[in-house]
Amino acid sequence: MSNILWKSLVVSPAVLGATLLLSSSAYAAPNTAKVETTKAETSTATVFTAATPIEAAQKPELFAQSQPQQTEVNTLDQVNKYSNEGKGNSQAQVTSVSQFSDVQPTDWAFQALQSLVERYGCIAGYPNGTYRGNRALTRYEFAAGLNACLDRVNELIATATADLVTKEDLATLQRLQEEFSAELATLRGRVDALEARTAELEANQFSTTTKLVGEAIFAVTDVFGNERTVPAPTAANPNATRKVKDDNNTVFQNRVRLDLQTSFTGKDVLHTRLASGNAQRLNIGDGLTSEGQQTFNVGGDSGNGVNLDWLAYYVPVGPAQLYVAATGGIHSDYAATNNPYFEDYDGGNGALSTFASESPIYRIGGGAGAALNIPFGKGGGILKPSSITVGYMASEANNPNKSAGLFEGNYAALGQVNFNLGQKVALAATYVHGYHGSGSSLFDSGTNSNGLVGTFQANTLGRNSVTNAQSASSSNSYGASLAFRPSEKLSISGFVSYHDITGFGKNDDTEAWSYGLGVALPDFGKKGNVLGIFAGAEPYSLANAGRGNRDVPYHIEGFYKYRVSDNISITPGVIWLTAPGQSSSNDDAIIGTLRTTFTF
Repeated sequence: MSNILWKSLVVSPAVLGATLLLSSSAYAAPNTAKVETTKAETSTATVFTAATPIEAAQKPELFAQSQPQQTEVNTLDQVNKYSNEGKGNSQAQVTSVSQFSDVQPTDWAFQALQSLVERYGCIAGYPNGTYRGNRALTRYEFAAGLNACLDRVNELIATATADLVTKEDLATLQRLQEEFSAELATLRGRVDALEARTAELEANQFSTTTKLVGEAIFAVTDVFGNERTVPAPTAANPNATRKVKDDNNTVFQNRVRLDLQTSFTGKDVLHTRLASGNAQRLNIGDGLTSEGQQTFNVGGDSGNGVNLDWLAYYVPVGPAQLYVAATGGIHSDYAATNNPYFEDYDGGNGALSTFASESPIYRIGGGAGAALNIPFGKGGGILKPSSITVGYMASEANNPNKSAGLFEGNYAALGQVNFNLGQKVALAATYVHGYHGSGSSLFDSGTNSNGLVGTFQANTLGRNSVTNAQSASSSNSYGASLAFRPSEKLSISGFVSYHDITGFGKNDDTEAWSYGLGVALPDFGKKGNVLGIFAGAEPYSLANAGRGNRDVPYHIEGFYKYRVSDNISITPGVIWLTAPGQSSSNDDAIIGTLRTTFTF
């Protein structure tokens, strides 16, 4: 193939789908199989395609979600194309247009194409035996093809076969060359620039199988109002309390995540994510609640020390997708949450709070384990490709001690059925069974913290209502989620969850509820922006509450993500919490946040 045609194919992705592929000799077009992504912009909520996971975070999302993604051609792919040029990617020159599977003798251009083959031999197809002549042709594509034919004509003249070329043909080619001289010059400039860039990449790339995806969050936040009641036990009255005025100062916090995404086969991906941050929870309500916790608080305050935050592997197994987590795994890694524009996997481009980002049922348990996502449905009728998901996560999988390990310690097993109905509706039914040792929290994502969402009462398990002592317990949780996208500019989603907890002691059974509804307006004001409003009740437990702590705590959140560029967004937002700590004696808390997110 002529040098300019081959390199123009590398320069412009549009040329890969050219209507006209011309060649100067017996070479054919290179392999143009496109690297696909598996996140967000597919037409299914949970079905992982057999694509290249290295191009995406590989987590499931609702079909309706359409978040900004990197669209630049992977530069490592370009390097590999140059390195492998001419190695096993050619196809024999066609001797008849009928060799193309997508060109029929009845096509109007059949005779013209056949003439190009017979008279000049300057036409070839794609490696899969197609010509792809039903797509629009750009001036740059035509210029590249013209140059190829000119080279072929010169070759024919040089080999004393000039009688095959008429004077009229030569005159026509000369006029075409003059007409498209600007495009040919531009293509040469593009090739020179790409060759320089490729040489630099080849000299400095750290891996041909791994790419780095990063996120940095800067957040300024404070709480207003929030007079609260805190424990103040005395010898005479161990249950005494006192009123405390808002003792939060305005804080400037950060969190950074660096995700090394490695693909070994082109269809699998290994995530090795490092995290660092200094974000601490605000003091709200009784000081023990996890209400209003924000996504950048996930991971806690490491004093900006670096730790291994997530280590997980996705790999297709037949039509299914297998997920294996060695550490940091959570259910929403593999199960569709059906909450578009709010869910960002605790990143910095979705909702502000952990409550608004996903149903609390997905935060029961976590750590190490495995899951399988099995697709079903052909998509021919109203039922589009859907899935069945099963998963198991253990919080103490690395602990060899008694009552710990992969099966004897804290764990949570999930089962979910997700349906895509038409192009606008997704519905999921979720069940989670968990075991929780003494002192554990229900919504802890396997971290054994005070919980990442909900009130203290909802997170406290196995507590004797008389003695206040805690014991181990089991939980059975049931949830449903729904997403509806009536138009490209409107998305509605919501969830409800019920949690039945059975303690292994006396008088320690309890239950908890949670529900929420969100409305998102994508591209509001500018493409890539999102205006979101979410309201509901964070996980609460009236059955596990004492006197004065039996009010339903409501959460109302509004945010506006403003997309400064493809890599920078600024999100101001407000979270309003009523009856923090399930107590109306606590003042409402209003959290104001200004979050800036850098992705790279």
